[in-house]
Amino acid sequence: MSGIVPLVATNFHVRTPNAQPQQQRMKIVYMGTPEFARRPLAALCESKHEVLAVVTGQAKRVGRSKNPSPTAVYQEATRQGLPVLTPASLKDTTLHEHIGSLKPDLIVVVAFRILPPELYSLPKHGAINIHGSLLPKYRGAAPINWALINGDKETGLSSFFLKKQVDTGEILAQERVTIDSDENFDSLYDRLSSLAGPFLLRSLDLIESGNVEPVAQNDDEATPAPKILGDEAMIDFGFPAERVKDFVRGLSTRPGAYTFFRAKKTKLLAARVSDLQDNTLAPGAVIADRRRLLIQCANSAVEVLTILPEGKKPMDGVSFKNGFRPQTGEIFGKITKEANAS
Repeated sequence: MSGIVPLVATNFHVRTPNAQPQQQRMKIVYMGTPEFARRPLAALCESKHEVLAVVTGQAKRVGRSKNPSPTAVYQEATRQGLPVLTPASLKDTTLHEHIGSLKPDLIVVVAFRILPPELYSLPKHGAINIHGSLLPKYRGAAPINWALINGDKETGLSSFFLKKQVDTGEILAQERVTIDSDENFDSLYDRLSSLAGPFLLRSLDLIESGNVEPVAQNDDEATPAPKILGDEAMIDFGFPAERVKDFVRGLSTRPGAYTFFRAKKTKLLAARVSDLQDNTLAPGAVIADRRRLLIQCANSAVEVLTILPEGKKPMDGVSFKNGFRPQTGEIFGKITKEANAS
């Protein structure tokens, strides 16, 4: 479920229009990198607006072949026949001069790097960013992950004007989105990406009309959403099962919440709160059950639905039990010297 937030409800001040809204297309430079930013670019290309150029990240070597792989935005831009720039640095004055020479009305940023003021101040209207949360909540690189990890029932999209401090600019528009109870990172990422294109076009309409005044964010209500790396993705079964479940779905399937089993790194890709628990067992211990893979948490337990053992393909909890035959009381998360050495 989703819906546009009424301007009055979010304290926007709507000006009384002095003239009819402009109908001319806006000239835009688009900046983005991952799949999340590809769909808004596609929507922009199908609109009345003109995309002058696309700026994206450089190709990265991935997979076993280590062949350079262009970004999702690069692939969409070339499919649309658009000029593409892949600068090593956004502080490069040559880049600034080139974008300035295009005389854009606006820079649109979706899932990209931090722009220096010398760059985002070039266009007539400056630059806007589409962010995957209801700002000022979840400022940072991982707003979708953190909304799920924290068990939120609602998130959304925000468009705002760039300023020097990251994700702090004045808000142009917001759209609220209900988080489904069985949703994980992959599904919510995909859904917000699909909504971001139409939302971007509505935000551009507001700029073009000149009939809305952006609203300053309340910094006192701001919460951080930093990218989750390394040990931060490791599951702590010392938390209640509800929190463990939300942590798993908030990182599934990328980068994947992990633990260790028999000294091997093991990812949990899906879990739910179990109706069975054994508080005589330590957190992380396997609970006796013939049909399900259950792991004790703090005064509660989770049932593992999908698991990814190191070097294997994803499997359901029953298949893991049949193949690995974990013993009652055997620990998930007990890191041995062998695991530390690897």
